[in-house]
Amino acid sequence: MQLTLLGVGSSGGTPVIGCDCATCASDDPRNKRTRCSAAITLSGGETLLIDTGPDLRQQALREKLRCVDAVLYTHTHADHLHGIDDLRAFCQLNRCQIPLYGSPEHMAHIRARFGYTLRDPGDFWELPVLSANEVRGAFTLFGQEIIPIPAQHGGITVYGWRIGNIGYLTDVSAIPETSLALLTGLDVLLLDCLRHKPHSTHINLEQSLAYAARIAAKNTWLIHMTHDLEYHEVSQMLPSNVYLGYDGLRVDVADGRRPA
Repeated sequence: MQLTLLGVGSSGGTPVIGCDCATCASDDPRNKRTRCSAAITLSGGETLLIDTGPDLRQQALREKLRCVDAVLYTHTHADHLHGIDDLRAFCQLNRCQIPLYGSPEHMAHIRARFGYTLRDPGDFWELPVLSANEVRGAFTLFGQEIIPIPAQHGGITVYGWRIGNIGYLTDVSAIPETSLALLTGLDVLLLDCLRHKPHSTHINLEQSLAYAARIAAKNTWLIHMTHDLEYHEVSQMLPSNVYLGYDGLRVDVADGRRPA
C-alpha cells in the first residue's frame, strides 16, 4: 500500500491568515499545511480517502489524484467534511458512486447537511453521487480489513482508522484502552499533535509522544498541527522513529493483510 498525506494542518491551516510568525513566514514547503486528510492506495490499486476537508480540490490537483474509491470519515467538523462537494469531480471522471463510511452519528450528520450528495448513479453527474454507510465495527473493503478506532475529541466520539498496518488518528484528546489494544503491530501511525500547549480537544506534543511510545509503531508521523509547531525546530526534539508529517509525504507500507 502507499500512503499520501494530503494535508497535515489544523482547522486554520498554515500559514494562518494575518500571521507573521516564523512558521507562517517560512519558505520551507514542509511548513505549508493544508487541512488534514490522507489518501491510501491499496495493493489492488483502489484509493481510500480519509476525510474531505475544504482543501480537497487543491490537494487532489497537487498530488494528481484522479480516482477515489471510498471515503472514511473520522468525524464531521468543517475542516474534515466541507470539501465533500469536490468528490463530484471523481464521480464525473469515473462514472461511479463513491461510498462513504463513518459512525452512525456522522453519517446522520451528512444526510442532514449534505443530503443532496447521496444519490443513485444515473445520467446526471453534475452533483456528487455518494452513498452513506454506517460503521459500528470492523468490515472488509476491497479485500482489506478496515477497523474503526473510537477515540475522544473533547466531548464527542470520533473514529480513528486502522487499514492493514496503517493507523490514522486525528482530532483526539484521549484514546481509550480498548482502542489502544486495536493498534498493536503497526508499521505506520499517523497521530494528532496540535501544538506545544495543552488543549481541551486535542493532544499536544508531549501527549502525542507519550501515545506514540505506548502504541510503538515502527514509525510515527505527527499530523493536524497548528503554526505553533515549526518543522525544523520540532524535528530536532523528536525520538528517532517519530517525525513531523508534511503535505505530500508518501510512505510505502506493507498491506498487513491477514493470511487466508
